Amino acid sequence: MLKRVGGSPWLLVFIFFAVLFWRVASLQLLPDPRVERQSSRQYWSRVPVSTNRGFIYDIKGNALALSVPTSSFFLDPAFWNPSDASALKGILPESIVKTISSSLPGRFFWLVRKTDEVTAGKIRGLKLKGIYEINEKKRLYPNKSLLAHVLGFCNIDDKGLSGIELVWDKILFSPPGYKVLAKESSGRTIDISRYSHEERTAGPGSVTLTVDSRIQFIIEKRLEEGIREHKAKWGSIICLDPNSGAIVGMASWPSFDPNVRESLKNLKLIMNNSIGRTYEPGSTFKPVIMGIALERGAVRLNESFKCPYRIKVADGHISEASNRSYGRLSVSEILVKSSNTGMAQVGMRVKPFDMYYSVREWGFGKNPGVELNGVEDGLLSTPEQWRGVVPSNIAIGQGLAITPLHLASAIAAIANNGYLLRPFIVSQATDSSGQVIYRGERQVVREVLSPRTASWLRKVMVDVVKKGTGKQADLPFVSIAAKTGTGQVAEKGEYLKGKWVSSFGGFWPAENAQYVMLVVIGEPTRGKYYGGDVAAPVFRSIVEDIYQTGLLVKAAADW
Repeated sequence: MLKRVGGSPWLLVFIFFAVLFWRVASLQLLPDPRVERQSSRQYWSRVPVSTNRGFIYDIKGNALALSVPTSSFFLDPAFWNPSDASALKGILPESIVKTISSSLPGRFFWLVRKTDEVTAGKIRGLKLKGIYEINEKKRLYPNKSLLAHVLGFCNIDDKGLSGIELVWDKILFSPPGYKVLAKESSGRTIDISRYSHEERTAGPGSVTLTVDSRIQFIIEKRLEEGIREHKAKWGSIICLDPNSGAIVGMASWPSFDPNVRESLKNLKLIMNNSIGRTYEPGSTFKPVIMGIALERGAVRLNESFKCPYRIKVADGHISEASNRSYGRLSVSEILVKSSNTGMAQVGMRVKPFDMYYSVREWGFGKNPGVELNGVEDGLLSTPEQWRGVVPSNIAIGQGLAITPLHLASAIAAIANNGYLLRPFIVSQATDSSGQVIYRGERQVVREVLSPRTASWLRKVMVDVVKKGTGKQADLPFVSIAAKTGTGQVAEKGEYLKGKWVSSFGGFWPAENAQYVMLVVIGEPTRGKYYGGDVAAPVFRSIVEDIYQTGLLVKAAADW
């Protein structure tokens, strides 16, 4: 009979189960290195990728912004050899190459997203182990810089950051989908899913603009020509339908190509001067002041004013830009010759509080309400500050700041018989089911002129072009009504010497206007700076181009 170890058989039983438990635990908690290496080369990954974003169209149905297939590449550090990074020099940014030249943590690292086909082809051609390709969608602007400031742009994940892309992002944005990627032990990536999103609807909506791409092309081309001819700092052109308020063209210079992401870092390029830059309008503001004075009964049409070269007004002086005296001028001649001393006297006829509230009624100092971001209200001091020479300065377009859109809308009120309309640039927006959820339409803000006063102003503005300061815009085949303007540039409360803003705003045909247009050339530097010399020729060239392309049709018929 065997002697029991320790006097009890239970010790052996305990040792047996202890060894068994240790072995099971070690297999579970400390797997075989061979198994660990094998499993580490297999994984599942859920990668967010961009999907289709809604289209943006012009009024004729031409696509201005759309989504197209593109390639993105990522790196799996588990399969990547840092020594291969040198092969990507000249293909990827130096910062990326430097990062992947050393060991990386994790299992996923973006190399490049939504790259062009040339770059994608070069990466594919290297066939480097550890680099994998994913198909995404990229925002494309087929006309490059055309209407760039209006359309705006998106970030890398197709979220709108500016312009129509931002304001209508809820309509255009399609939530990111996800690709579920499985990795075989060989390193091959398998896409085992389609784009998916739990809350995704049938698809994004779309936005149709009131802009006509043909007119937009013309005004952008002529604006750049004018800018370069006079070596100006900035520029803006707005063309709209005075009978509806629809914007058919909006150009800003300098411009940019939203397809080139590097250009989006330059704030000077992406700023929309038509709505985001304020300036002193100068004499283009005079028809507004004259209209207010006539409507308030402060001036009669049969009156005349003595207009010397220089007059003293309270604590300041008002001088003629032409450096000469005009003698006695009728009310209409004051506008035709753009007399500063004459307009100053007209402005002083209206009480400051009355003038302030009338200017506000014309939309100045307020947001004009267009469906874009970055719209400035302008600057209009309160009537308590209208002391001394200030009312006379306001009368000649100084001492206040406006945007080109403000003035274009005001000129439209003269053209359409006295109605200030809300400007709009979106014809309609549809949701994912094709249902129209927004429609741009004529909206009267208020009646600012009587038909009689509006008619009189139109006739006077025709004379401005025929025999006044706007002669360089005159054309034999169409009647144009307009007003020139030359504003000074103010900085820190003082006017800068030799810096001007040249402008020309008007409409055609004068007797039944179908288009209103304002041309603004900021800070020309090659000698000429009067609006009649700098901006009026640009206006004339655009009108000629529109006629030659057969676009003189009733604009409102398009929406």
